[in-house]
Amino acid sequence: MKRLDIALKIREVGAVPLFYNNDIHKVKEVIRACYMGGMTVFEFTNRGELAHEIFGELVKWGRREFPDLILGIGSVVDAGTCSLYIQMGSAFIVSPLLNADMARVCNRRKVLWIPGCATVSEINYAEELGAEIVKIFPGPTVGGPKFLKAMLAPCPWSNILPSGGVEPTEENLRGWFEAGAFAVGMGSQLISGDIIKNQSYDLLQERVANSIEIIKKIR
Repeated sequence: MKRLDIALKIREVGAVPLFYNNDIHKVKEVIRACYMGGMTVFEFTNRGELAHEIFGELVKWGRREFPDLILGIGSVVDAGTCSLYIQMGSAFIVSPLLNADMARVCNRRKVLWIPGCATVSEINYAEELGAEIVKIFPGPTVGGPKFLKAMLAPCPWSNILPSGGVEPTEENLRGWFEAGAFAVGMGSQLISGDIIKNQSYDLLQERVANSIEIIKKIR
């Protein structure tokens, strides 16, 4: 898929689940539950040793099991790692920070790049570097929905994805989307530790489906 198509799919779905575990079987179950619940875009986070090897297997598995799954990588902070994951088939790259070298790598390959920013100036610079979507991270810490609403007032063209602390509740999601969020990223608030510990993947699928319905209702 072209990077603009992926950006539009993120907008359509409204939420990107993000998760890391060094047990590939657990990751597959999480991806399956999220996919079946309606979140067909998934971010595997680059947070452990040999994460790239797990990701490579996930890409091949995903293409067999869920051909329309859009699988990307998160927590990438440098251009070298960025190149590695692009070569391994990542559909998009998410970063907790703004790194111009990463922008050059992704733009050269026409891969969607979602950098993390915490100020209006950083967001503006990311857009100058070619970012179609910008992540504000961590969402609540940088000012929450009030910051997003205030930021979009003079910059309504920006596509902002809050991440970090976003909750799968109507109150929380309504706050972000009514403030103008393009989509949201959801990690441990959605894929909680108790779900993984108890292998409650049906519960996760239900939670994902409920979040999708809330987002549709708000929009």
